Amino acid sequence: MPAGSPTPWSYFFIRLLFKFVLKIFYGTIVVENAQVIPPRGKPCIVCANHSNSLTDALLLVTTIPHKRRNLLRLTAKSTQFGKKTFTSWLIESAGTVPIKRRQDFPSGDADNTNVMQHLIEALEYGDAVCLFPEGMSRYHPTIAPLKTGVARLVSDVLSRNRHNPDFEMFVQTCSITYMHRQHFRSDVLVTFHEPLRFTPKDNPELLVPVNYEEIRSLTAKMHQQISLGTLDAPSWKMTRNAKLAARIYAPLGTTMSLGDYVRVVRTFLEAFKLSDRPISENHSGSEGEAVCKENNEGAIREDERIRQLADDLKDYQDQLARHGIKDDRIRRPIPTHIILYRIIVRLAWFGFLITISLPGLLLWLPVFLTTFVAVSRFKRTGPIWDTWDEIAQYKLIYGLLSGLCVWGSATVLTFPFAPLTVVLVPVAMWMALRWLEDAVSAFRAFAVLSTLLRMGQKHIWELHAVREQLHKRVMDLAVNTLGLPPDPETYFARTGGKEKGRVRGRWASKAKYFSVRRRRKRDWNETLRLYDQVDYPEDEY
Repeated sequence: MPAGSPTPWSYFFIRLLFKFVLKIFYGTIVVENAQVIPPRGKPCIVCANHSNSLTDALLLVTTIPHKRRNLLRLTAKSTQFGKKTFTSWLIESAGTVPIKRRQDFPSGDADNTNVMQHLIEALEYGDAVCLFPEGMSRYHPTIAPLKTGVARLVSDVLSRNRHNPDFEMFVQTCSITYMHRQHFRSDVLVTFHEPLRFTPKDNPELLVPVNYEEIRSLTAKMHQQISLGTLDAPSWKMTRNAKLAARIYAPLGTTMSLGDYVRVVRTFLEAFKLSDRPISENHSGSEGEAVCKENNEGAIREDERIRQLADDLKDYQDQLARHGIKDDRIRRPIPTHIILYRIIVRLAWFGFLITISLPGLLLWLPVFLTTFVAVSRFKRTGPIWDTWDEIAQYKLIYGLLSGLCVWGSATVLTFPFAPLTVVLVPVAMWMALRWLEDAVSAFRAFAVLSTLLRMGQKHIWELHAVREQLHKRVMDLAVNTLGLPPDPETYFARTGGKEKGRVRGRWASKAKYFSVRRRRKRDWNETLRLYDQVDYPEDEY
């Protein structure tokens, strides 16, 4: 049985370094079903959706448990290699394999024969290879059609080992869902699916000469698995509507895991997608024609009802976005005197948190400025679909380099106390970040409460009436059509496993406030922003 390649020191170092960096950049990284990953020594191709450039690969490297796979061989576009940049060094030192893409070589010199041979040998040795079958990363709401390269690689490996009918290899599909991929302190869900197992004995249809239909069938199965675990929508508008429907169905205060939240959003998303599809007429003779027509008419009415709900959700969300408020503020209107009291409390709390975090924020200032300037310049280099998927990568790398410079400079400038500074600087920066998140949250609440005061009770209650009607329609769709639990606040509190979500009991949330592990957010949609992030930048694709 192959043992797999040993772990290079550079790979071990990079994994440890970026596990630390990713935990700082993203508020929570939730990993589901890591136990299904084939163990070390089993040939395995890891495939995931690709929407966040190098960050996707780093997430897979850091979230696959070291006890399951000691090494994940990465692949990257060949244009990333041979440059005098930190990114290029990072990619090359991790043992990444360069892939030539056709769009990068218009002259046709995109021969990957030697690369594929290298990957085949790595798999036969028992390694895990990471491939992104979409072929390219892009900022887009939907998963691109998958290339057939992974299926052809499976066919080639099985064919080379046809003399050993029990030789087995796996395709491990994975879905990566970013709440807001480019925003600081957002959340990420990484879901591993049951791996696909192949042997020459059980899969003779994949042995050379292979029918290309079998290759397409395997590729379609991979696409289905990946899309089942993430949000795959034809437009950002549909994703926005599905998130609002999920928020109305399971309002703020519902104890639910990130995985449950994503699956609820996806359930509404699939309903909106299906309602937009044309219904094909299926005539099967004169006797069944009337029944078929009646069924089609019922389906058309149901689709029209769902489309109308989506349009009304959009209008409601537009009104919320115009005022800069969240649905929860309309769900439970509060009287004017309570609004005034909370404004004073939130503003005082914001001032206190900013004051105690100032020393740490001074250390963060060079990091924030460096990443802001770097990302601002990068955004101007191309269209949104081709640049915004690399924003997180730029923030990670420039944040890491500038953070190390701050740490080193603070250590050098306090040389007599360097052993103490080496520890205190990261601790001060971490606690300052924790307090800054709460300060931003307090200021965001202050701004929303001020808006409610300006809106007046009459307008608030008018929106509340609209929301009540939407709630009835959303619950009817969720329970009677989509089969979701009728009491989400009770149901999801009983499920979710270890990661139960953000909102817990009052005592638990206060008792763990000073936990060094993480700050507890109130909403999976929350980022380090002064406003609720519900809209997505768009341009022509």
